[in-house]
Amino acid sequence: MNRRRLPSEFELIARYLAPLAEGFEGARGLGDDAAVIPPASGFDSVATVDALVEGVHFLGDDPPASIGKKLLRVSLSDLAAMGARPHLYFLTLALSEKTEEAWVADFTSGLAEDQKTYDITLAGGDTVATSGPTTLSLTALGQVPSGKALARSGAGKGDAVYVTGTIGDGALGLAVLNGGCAGLAEAARAHLVGRYRLPEPRTGFGEGLVGLASAAIDVSDGLVADLGHLAEQSGCRATVEAARVPLSEAAEAALGGDRDLLATILAGGDDYELLFTADAAKETQIQSLAGRHGLRVTRIGDTGKGAGVQLLDPQGAPISLGRQGYRHF
Repeated sequence: MNRRRLPSEFELIARYLAPLAEGFEGARGLGDDAAVIPPASGFDSVATVDALVEGVHFLGDDPPASIGKKLLRVSLSDLAAMGARPHLYFLTLALSEKTEEAWVADFTSGLAEDQKTYDITLAGGDTVATSGPTTLSLTALGQVPSGKALARSGAGKGDAVYVTGTIGDGALGLAVLNGGCAGLAEAARAHLVGRYRLPEPRTGFGEGLVGLASAAIDVSDGLVADLGHLAEQSGCRATVEAARVPLSEAAEAALGGDRDLLATILAGGDDYELLFTADAAKETQIQSLAGRHGLRVTRIGDTGKGAGVQLLDPQGAPISLGRQGYRHF
């Protein structure tokens, strides 16, 4: 590995960051104080910002390329929850004193790959040094037809509750990296770690939900907590049949070996799937959209009068997890 220390700030920008901005003329080669972004007729701009801190959101020995991709993807997941198409992003790097040039090279190579995958371009940012842990922040901009952005507040009483993909893999992947789930087969452990390190934002599907979903949110803090946010904003109660929550084979295997992991699966976070509500009469359209994107979409419950989130077991009895979701404070 190249053990060289970091070059100067402007050399680092020219060598590793400016190439990421070549697809957007308004970035001006990252040579000005700010980017120039022309308005898009007929569209609203949607903006979101996320931060990843070493030791909190990623581990020090995680592959740098996967860290870059995760940083971008968690923001793209926010755009997907609003029904927005990715457009541009801004990047702030607060690099610790131990950071080497090879780390930056691998980190930006991951960003370059995902820029192509998700059709998004760097527009600007900032690069600084810090005596603390490496801290990364990304602001993503998306576009959605004017007045059509999805919100958490639109669920109606009697709507169906849906979720994309599978739930619990991210939290279980972190548990594996921290020494848990020791009895799992290696393939299952690798799957869970992969899902933790590389979430899959449902960008195309999210765009397609405009006009179908009544409310939406991405699952970052845990299914129960995030559904709770949606229910609070919509003024309703969400009821979920725990047995209907979709799990991967790896998560099923982990849960089979330790039933106490149910709380981790339903409240652990880091899934970055879309959780949304819709009129149940739109089921066929929703599944057709899912099929076009090769995506699994599962109805897990309903909304009704009241507040909060109620989990039910197969006999219809309430389930208490003892935790609601990830909290920073």
